[in-house]
Amino acid sequence: MTRAYLYEAIRTGRGKAKPGGGLAQHTPLQLLTALLTEISARHGLSGDAVDDVLIGTATQTGAQGGNIARTAAILAGWGETTPGMTLNRFCASGIDAINTAAAYTNAAMAELIVAGGVESVSHTPMYSDHAPLFEDPDVVERTGSVAMGIAADLIATLEGFDRPELDAYGVRTQRLAAEAWQAGRFDGDVVRIGDFASDEAIRPATTLESVAQLPALFAQFGADGQDDLVRRHHPDVGEIRHVHTVATSPTIVDAAAITLIGGEAAGARHGLRPRARIVSAASVAGNPVIMLTAAQQAVLTALERAGLHPDDVAVFEVAEAFAASCLKFQRDLKVTGDRFNPNGGTIAMGHAFGATGAILAANCVGELERRGERYSVIAVSGAAGLGSATVLERVV
Repeated sequence: MTRAYLYEAIRTGRGKAKPGGGLAQHTPLQLLTALLTEISARHGLSGDAVDDVLIGTATQTGAQGGNIARTAAILAGWGETTPGMTLNRFCASGIDAINTAAAYTNAAMAELIVAGGVESVSHTPMYSDHAPLFEDPDVVERTGSVAMGIAADLIATLEGFDRPELDAYGVRTQRLAAEAWQAGRFDGDVVRIGDFASDEAIRPATTLESVAQLPALFAQFGADGQDDLVRRHHPDVGEIRHVHTVATSPTIVDAAAITLIGGEAAGARHGLRPRARIVSAASVAGNPVIMLTAAQQAVLTALERAGLHPDDVAVFEVAEAFAASCLKFQRDLKVTGDRFNPNGGTIAMGHAFGATGAILAANCVGELERRGERYSVIAVSGAAGLGSATVLERVV
């Protein structure tokens, strides 16, 4: 079986998904095309070198519809022979693009693949695909499709996390993100789009005192019927404590990110140096109401498939689907200190849905190289109780 290697990981900055945001004037197609052009230029890849382009996108309609992967490949000048595919596992889509590329490589179905994701909420707002999961009352009722913030508050309630613990996590991720940017840790990953090359959502002045004054973000959602929907699916749940705020919830941003995945022979043929080996992967599903703990189970499954234990992992890069899920992950897997999101996470720098998985891959590989460590893990939870994870091993 061919081994799958990660040869490169690049991304755009993360722009606030609102008018005036750093990437709001750039379409998702422009973001993705710019990254394909950059990765080709960095490594001298000809238009026919890449066998496929796999792009995760959570909302595949409008500006993100029509198989944006294939369209971007054409616009990047990759000719008529490079196919493309978009895939959707909600917020885990970018990780699944990477995992699918690794599976194709391992099965000798392709030699060199670009895999990643793109999400421009400025151009394609959340729920603009009008999916039954979010808009059909019968489907919402039968699946228990609550807002993710309600699920986060449910986790905090069930696991016993209080507001000060969540606030402390929110302050930590802001501090670490600001320190990472100041130290230049993302400089090699971020491709300038126009004059933009930053994660502009970071709030470095965040303090425990400032976040303590913030109101609960999802209390009104709960009062408007979401709490009752939870209890219809989980009758044992009493009062749900609404404890998440804007400081402990992921910021929504626009971004794109891609990786270059392939086998050893393809890498040698194109003069590529492998940065990491894709050791194992997992996609799982859990309770669709609680939903935000699936990434944790995906990590455990992927580690078991790799014959590894959480203690073997130097760096966990996990999408911060609200503070409560992060605290649960750290507690249950006994991941403390700078092993967990050491350079901040999506609460501070932003969550670009389909792009987040590939952004985490870039973070992980860079951090392994800085530390000289061996194993890292990336993971994302998504809507409806989905979660995906990937185990990476640094190539020496």
